[in-house]
Amino acid sequence: MGYVGSYTWQLRQQVGNGLLLMPGAQVVVVGVGERVLFQRRRDSGLWEIPAGAAEPGSSFRGTAARELFEESGLRVREEDLVPFASLSEPEVHEITYPNGDRMHCFALCFEARVWEGEVQVEPEEVIEAGFWAVDQPPGELQPQTEVVLGLYQAYLATGRFQGR
Repeated sequence: MGYVGSYTWQLRQQVGNGLLLMPGAQVVVVGVGERVLFQRRRDSGLWEIPAGAAEPGSSFRGTAARELFEESGLRVREEDLVPFASLSEPEVHEITYPNGDRMHCFALCFEARVWEGEVQVEPEEVIEAGFWAVDQPPGELQPQTEVVLGLYQAYLATGRFQGR
């Protein structure tokens, strides 16, 4: 879908740059050799994992699958997404975007080990993407991505859902 016309865009037409509370999802896509999909944002140039805001009528899993496809071209079945963490702490997940928009995100984080397709970035949002070791990202990360990757590594070590 892209940003223009999205639910978030519609809200922004009403509230401007003001703080929005927004549910969303993040996806750690695991590929060959346990490498993780990272993508570089067009707006900030920072690296992140696929993520995005919910749309009306969508679930967390539906949001994760949609955002993954929109941003990377990869398809995942909702039932193949494994929730491993939640992130909602405002000191970590309140974001001010380069255009001044503010958002406090409440994200459910998923692992995707079963997926289809070839990485094809969505050029309005993503500059480049590829798979790297989870502990060796290709460049500077979005701050919340660092936290999610820490939660993911804790999940891998303990097998327990992580919540912040």
